[in-house]
Amino acid sequence: MTNSTQTMIQNPILPGFNPDPSIVAVGDDFYIATSTFEWYPGVQIHHSKDLKNWRLLSRPLNREALLDLRGEPDSCGVWAPCLSYHDGLFYLIYTDVKRFDGNFKDAHNYLTTCDTIDGEWSDPIYMNSSGFDPSLFHDDDGKKWFVNMVWDHRHQKNRFGGILLQEYCPVKKQLVGEIKNIFAGSKLACTEAPHLYKRNGYYYLITAEGGTFYTHAMTVARSRNIDGPYELDPYGYLLTAKDNQHLGLQRTGHGDLFETPNGETYLVHLCGRPLLGERRCPLGRETGLQKTYWTEDDWLRVENAVTDGLPEMLVPAPNMPEHPWPATKHKHDFDTPELPIEFQWLRTPNPERLFSLSARPGYMRLIGRESIGSLYEHALVARRQQAFAYSAQTAMEFSPTNFQQTAGLICYYNSNKFHYCYVSIDDEGNRFVDVMSCLGNQDLTLTFGLREGHTDGFITDPRFLLPNQGPVYLRADVDHHLLTFSFSVDEKHWTKLPINLDYTIISDEAGGGDGCHFTGGFVGMACQDVSGQQCKADFDYFEYIEC
Repeated sequence: MTNSTQTMIQNPILPGFNPDPSIVAVGDDFYIATSTFEWYPGVQIHHSKDLKNWRLLSRPLNREALLDLRGEPDSCGVWAPCLSYHDGLFYLIYTDVKRFDGNFKDAHNYLTTCDTIDGEWSDPIYMNSSGFDPSLFHDDDGKKWFVNMVWDHRHQKNRFGGILLQEYCPVKKQLVGEIKNIFAGSKLACTEAPHLYKRNGYYYLITAEGGTFYTHAMTVARSRNIDGPYELDPYGYLLTAKDNQHLGLQRTGHGDLFETPNGETYLVHLCGRPLLGERRCPLGRETGLQKTYWTEDDWLRVENAVTDGLPEMLVPAPNMPEHPWPATKHKHDFDTPELPIEFQWLRTPNPERLFSLSARPGYMRLIGRESIGSLYEHALVARRQQAFAYSAQTAMEFSPTNFQQTAGLICYYNSNKFHYCYVSIDDEGNRFVDVMSCLGNQDLTLTFGLREGHTDGFITDPRFLLPNQGPVYLRADVDHHLLTFSFSVDEKHWTKLPINLDYTIISDEAGGGDGCHFTGGFVGMACQDVSGQQCKADFDYFEYIEC
């Protein structure tokens, strides 16, 4: 039971878009790898020494040889990495999903290694393409085993066709031997995210089931032999909120087990926090932590649970000294040659075509490329939303010469779901600020300004004219369900744009587009030039403050 004086850890431990966690403990260091989908560089790795305080350390898939996402649909790209460590080497398994909609999945699985967690990772080794959510298990007899869910595209078949097992040969650097389907899953179905472990002569197979939305769960099965047969945990699901939708942590599943140096057992898991009164999670799928224990008959349970484990918001900390990290900066002035680690861009391994931190020292210069819905070259640099309420502000110098050139401040989920406070120019040469939103369908992108007398319930005031030269200051204020934009030309006197925007569009659950959605809310800077003239927008700073 929890001691009332014990230090507690607040969930989620990785707030904001940080799904599908895989964790490895190396000495007294803990590293979590999470999915990044279409965002570049690929895979986020966070580091902790106490499980309570975490810092973003690296993104290893940072060059074209390892990852090229150009042309990949929203919510494709890097799915469910698996991070492990053995004999002085870090192993990272990841999937690059090229297609989501339809019966087929083009999902290619790779392995890369590195001596250090934040070093240069090796060129990838191709593993297979039979499914996604791959994982690598290092057995105590020296063998290595690769597992992944198998995708069955056939008519009237269960798309989630079970868990495949095959041996990996580190000498040949390829999978070898027979492929076996070792686990069909439970009645909850949608069996994915396999991880293997070994304890007291049993092989334990942890999977996620029920789909990644509100019926998600973690399932445990075990066998005396690695290739089965596997028996299901008779106590029920290791972790789920599917029958308790009043809990603050929902969508709990897809996780990984580990031990601290003191032998305490925990698991990390995917979770989501829906807005009050909504089943929408603007922060996306996050990473949570739960303490666990082993029963006398060698089954794993979440602390304080006998049957189905429920996710707790507060979790007992391990018996380790606290190790806080320096606070992250709220404001970046772009006065260093490297992009601050909080920021990412979309899809391309060639960021020099999208932005520069050296073209104008002290500024980030965005180079207008393709449209805001492009799957190839879209000049958008953004950071994750990590709280339900925040304010983001930037200063921009931008002199468009035609209506096809835009730049500004954007709240972005994907190419079908965004709110964009942008600057452009009209046919009379007047520079203006306006709002553009896409509410789940690219065919229904709405530009709200200059629509006097319309009756769609948005706004009846025209767009605001700006001086034709000089900086423009833009601010986004998010308060749970609500987003408002403001602008200034002197950073002292602000004008709120007279429209209250539905911020819940920035969520997995909001409809629109093809397929499901798996990422989360971002806020950042963008520039487009669909005339092909590559206009430039210079951003002096970017500030993000949680409220």
